[in-house]
Amino acid sequence: MDRAAELAALGDVIRGDLDDANRAREIALAACRRTIRACGSSIRAVHLLRPDDALRLADEAGAALREAQVALTPFPSLVGSGPLHDAAKEYAEARLTAAMVADRPLPSPGVLDIPAAAWLNGLAEAASELRRHLLDRLREGDLARGEALLAVMDEAYGLLVTMDYPDAVSGGLRRTTDALRAVLERTRGDLTITLVQSRLQAALDQRATAAD
Repeated sequence: MDRAAELAALGDVIRGDLDDANRAREIALAACRRTIRACGSSIRAVHLLRPDDALRLADEAGAALREAQVALTPFPSLVGSGPLHDAAKEYAEARLTAAMVADRPLPSPGVLDIPAAAWLNGLAEAASELRRHLLDRLREGDLARGEALLAVMDEAYGLLVTMDYPDAVSGGLRRTTDALRAVLERTRGDLTITLVQSRLQAALDQRATAAD
């Protein structure tokens, strides 16, 4: 048997397979980067109260994510890679943040076509994003909206703490949920202080009016 020829033939086949996988990985990495950039811009548009821009950018992110998923479909060993998970998580965050702010139903993992672990991590980060929106509403004096947003954050946290799975299954959800808890408690404190100050100011104004 000509072992050298045999190895050369096998090497050619394997090299071709790895070349294909590497090309798919490069395509997916570029698409994941576009996904994450578009998601960040979409979330910023939500906070700036530009829902049309937020939707357009989220759609762009979704198209880029699909491109990454399609590129990696023939290579299951690469599907669970970090960049694809991160892109899916960011996509979930963008869609869920917009839905929460607009009081719309939350799109499920199936609707977004992403894994459950990415969706849950996206939910945690979307709930954290509500802090910025809540503080903006407080600065405008909309205390009722602030209370409503805090309730949404609390409800999201209430679901996430029930997802007690190993990090390998949940995509590191426990760490993301712990971060949300810290954000939630800071936000609860900020809202409480604002409410107390508002009530104190109302009482002072009422007393001043009565004195007049």
